[in-house]
Amino acid sequence: MQRNTWQREAVRSALGSQTGFVSAQNLHSSLKSAGSHIGLATVYRALSDLASEGEADSLQSPEGESLYRACSVGHHHHLICRSCGLTIEIEADAVEAWAKKIASHHGFSQAEHVVDVFGYCSTCAAEPLHVGLDAG
Repeated sequence: MQRNTWQREAVRSALGSQTGFVSAQNLHSSLKSAGSHIGLATVYRALSDLASEGEADSLQSPEGESLYRACSVGHHHHLICRSCGLTIEIEADAVEAWAKKIASHHGFSQAEHVVDVFGYCSTCAAEPLHVGLDAG
């Protein structure tokens, strides 16, 4: 258990105010814009700790950058808009059943998984730029 510092609380609060996933650099920029003197390395450490403790979700962007968002407690999955970053937590009972079955079939126990589904939300899909991108 990490001790709570003003820096960690600042990162937790700033992350909680975001609507989707955010990079450490972007979160650091928003903290600096709000007048914080927190360092970028401290933001990275705090985000990593929050993710390790289950207080934040972490995923890699298609470009390989780590992104974070405050999350609810417990196992869940996400729908993530590729354009605006809108993120919706979803339950996926069929995925849970499949993961347990396939792991057991191959002799695995205590298997874990991460499922993030990327696409375009209805608002972004309606924009002319995205119409027809996924057709094919």
